[in-house]
Amino acid sequence: MTDTAEKVDYSSTLYLPQTDFPMRAGLPQKEPEMVKRWQEMSLYKKLRASAAGREKFVLHDGPPYANGNIHIGHALNKILKDVITRSFQMRGFDANYVPGWDCHGLPIEWKIEEKYREKGKNKDEVPVNEFRQECRDFASQWIKIQSEEFKRLGIEGDFENPYTTMNFHAEARIAGELLKIAKSGQLYRGSKPVMWSVVERTALAEAEVEYADVESDTIWVKFPVVEGAADLKGNFVVIWTTTPWTIPGNRAISFSSRFPYGLYEVESATNDFGPQPGEKLIFATRLADEAAAKAKLTLKFLRDVAPEELVAITAAHPLADLGYDFPVPLLDGDHVTDDAGTGFVHTAPSHGREDFDAWMHHARDLEARGISAKIPFPVDDAGFYTADAPGFDGARVMDDNGKKGDANERVIKALIAADKLFARGRLKHSYPHSWRSKKPVIFRNTPQWFVYMDKDLGDATTLRSRALAAIDDTRFVPAGGQNRLRAMIETRPDWVLSRQRAWGVPIAVFVDENGEVLQDDAVNARILEAFEAEGADAWFAEGARERFLDTRANEGWTQVRDILDVWFDSGSTHSFVLEDRPDLKWPADVYLEGSDQHRGWFHSSLLESCATRGRAPYNAVVTHGFTMDEQGRKMSKSLGNTVVPQDVMKESGADILRLWVMTTDYWEDQRLGKTIIQTNIDAYRKLRNTVRWMLGTLAHDNGEEIALADMPELEQLMLHRLAELDKVVREGYDAFDFKKITRSLIDFSNVELSAFYFDVRKDALYCDAPSSLKRRSALAVIRKLFDCLVTWLAPMLPFTMEEAWLSRNPSAVSVHLEQFPTVPAEWLNPALDEKWEKIRKVRTVVTGALEIERREKRIGSSLEAAPVVHVGDVELFKALEGQDFAEICITSAISVVADEGPADAFRLTEVGKVSVEPKLAEGRKCARSWKITPDVGSDPEYPDVSARDAAALRELAVRH
Repeated sequence: MTDTAEKVDYSSTLYLPQTDFPMRAGLPQKEPEMVKRWQEMSLYKKLRASAAGREKFVLHDGPPYANGNIHIGHALNKILKDVITRSFQMRGFDANYVPGWDCHGLPIEWKIEEKYREKGKNKDEVPVNEFRQECRDFASQWIKIQSEEFKRLGIEGDFENPYTTMNFHAEARIAGELLKIAKSGQLYRGSKPVMWSVVERTALAEAEVEYADVESDTIWVKFPVVEGAADLKGNFVVIWTTTPWTIPGNRAISFSSRFPYGLYEVESATNDFGPQPGEKLIFATRLADEAAAKAKLTLKFLRDVAPEELVAITAAHPLADLGYDFPVPLLDGDHVTDDAGTGFVHTAPSHGREDFDAWMHHARDLEARGISAKIPFPVDDAGFYTADAPGFDGARVMDDNGKKGDANERVIKALIAADKLFARGRLKHSYPHSWRSKKPVIFRNTPQWFVYMDKDLGDATTLRSRALAAIDDTRFVPAGGQNRLRAMIETRPDWVLSRQRAWGVPIAVFVDENGEVLQDDAVNARILEAFEAEGADAWFAEGARERFLDTRANEGWTQVRDILDVWFDSGSTHSFVLEDRPDLKWPADVYLEGSDQHRGWFHSSLLESCATRGRAPYNAVVTHGFTMDEQGRKMSKSLGNTVVPQDVMKESGADILRLWVMTTDYWEDQRLGKTIIQTNIDAYRKLRNTVRWMLGTLAHDNGEEIALADMPELEQLMLHRLAELDKVVREGYDAFDFKKITRSLIDFSNVELSAFYFDVRKDALYCDAPSSLKRRSALAVIRKLFDCLVTWLAPMLPFTMEEAWLSRNPSAVSVHLEQFPTVPAEWLNPALDEKWEKIRKVRTVVTGALEIERREKRIGSSLEAAPVVHVGDVELFKALEGQDFAEICITSAISVVADEGPADAFRLTEVGKVSVEPKLAEGRKCARSWKITPDVGSDPEYPDVSARDAAALRELAVRH
């Protein structure tokens, strides 16, 4: 070979990858440009136009509050929703996403009040509609900000026409839904203990509270027996409570006939106050010794006390001398247990749901006995005692900051002074707190508006039975959500709708002195017409009562001033979003929110829809968990462990955040932090490089189709894998199992494509002649691989796959206007898959042997090798017949021998009867393909290349 021949540069004769698709993604810079491009080209409208006439798929957006920047929970939630709608859109549906916002209620009202307090203003001195306008303006500002943040995440939807609960039409429809419930007789005004926020001055629903540990005063109190068996009179029934401040509200004592009670005498006492020797007390038998220990005394059992004796007892209130001079009956109650306390439950119907239920259950019997069943109102909305708590003027249960007031201590001192305190202590326990203010709530009897859960609705159903039936008809993902929601519905009390606030949709009804709702279609029509034109502010405008009542204004109707719980607002969104928008449909195919919404939006939507339509507004409910830090701790600013989505997008890009969502077990609580983000960056980089290589290789593709039967087996194998993956992808999107899809596609990309198929075919793709069937088949398959992978991943990684699609198809509008490719059933070839599984098994032994040769520096690359492969397994040997196994193993030559091989040959324990003897390839190195073969120089026209490369060069020369 001459010196000149040795220096020939053959790179221009190779089909090397060529692409402008960069290796470095630069997502933080590119993504905002892409968002701008989508907006300028009106991608949303193009999506709607392209899907016109298709079957609708509707994911109804649960409304976040418009009161601050989005956090990682918002990002997780919206990404999941976006992936769902995009995946259905690309599978033949019209999947329209309409974002929405919750605009009413305490979170927003509280922000305006904070501003007022900073300025020394009093909310009550400002005209109500002026205050409401400030709330409206505040919400509008945050809707704009959050819209831009959601779009930056890659969320595609109707951001130009979202729904908001403060839209005039929405407010009219929310009021209309309430009027439907009122007309059907399900709405009533009642006086019940509700969870009350002293800090926020409003009733709260279960969905608006969270539980936190607190340390409370706990007391044991003696109630004197004034009526009953002769040997019980003059003795004491002892109760236990963790809320001493509720003692002024006591009206009864509950016991249980399910377990035994006894009469005990104090033998000795070592306390500063409380029972003294000789006193006789009644306890549940199981709890007597435990209670005695609390009071530092010993007891002597005297006799059993039967249930019929207990029910015959009437006690006196322990503070009778302060004005509580009424009888205290004993009531048999199902809620009483003997696992703590004394076996007797202090019953204050003003302050507890179970107390209220027990009192009302016995109310008729009590009245017959001459005992008033009237329920007092001992505590006002600010937490102060009222006239119904004599002797405690000025005492307060809780202050405006949620701190404990002096009520407990004053009650305890009064009990000590009356010699009615048995014992006292402290107890750490879980207690309800307001979701918004994070302050404790109290249970307080107050007039509120309720919806019956168990009233017969005229068709042998109740709201509870309808809701439970609807749950049975709903698909839950994960399945455990069904039992969780069912348990809540089974045990929940009547639905309290009223709130004592200013910003929201009013309970737009009129009532008489008995609390009966005015049923007048003309009045209701005037209300709804005004709300449609002017919004709910019309209810609070001067002269509203006369305007709406019209000719009935001279009657004794009172205009209700309470507003609706915001959960009723959001629970009604299905009516004015799904039903009223022609681009959507009712019911929704799916609702998706965090698992806390079993008690929130899923719950209120279910009840509202069942109350007005008899079924759920959704066919499926999907829930996600909450995002913790990398150690599994709850994220909090105080710990400094929060991950801010805006920061992740600024540093790494939205597609990295989206990839994290797609690869996590989102049905459970998931973790996020710097290490996890970096893991996803690494996974993204590998995936991007796979796409980049395909783009570069397809620069030489002319779009030629090759018949399946004409393709080499390896190409047929790749199409078989695509057919398998098509099923995985489609079923995964249907099941909302995104991790399964991403894991499958990433593994396929890294293991089967980059590390196997592409590696094997690079020589043919780069070096084969233009006419090579192998090369042309590989190009056809890579084209299909690209089309499938990019479209399958587009819902998950919309920015990256858009960039890749437009790089491949510059004249295309957007990958998001495409459909998932149709994968022919004939591509499936399980027999071929089984055969190649055997081939790849043998290949792993060869690559293992060559890895050692490289490590020991006996070879530089696998092309320097020509190993001898010994195959003693008949089935494995048969699979290798007719294969170019050297190409498969990326060696210059290879020999396959049907025997066990020498003892010192390389083996892998997991692959039996296969061994490899590493040998060096013989011949010269081809200057074009770098293979070492004996036929280099066999073509005198091309003395420094192999015969294969010489033929390719000759064909290229002719073509050019």
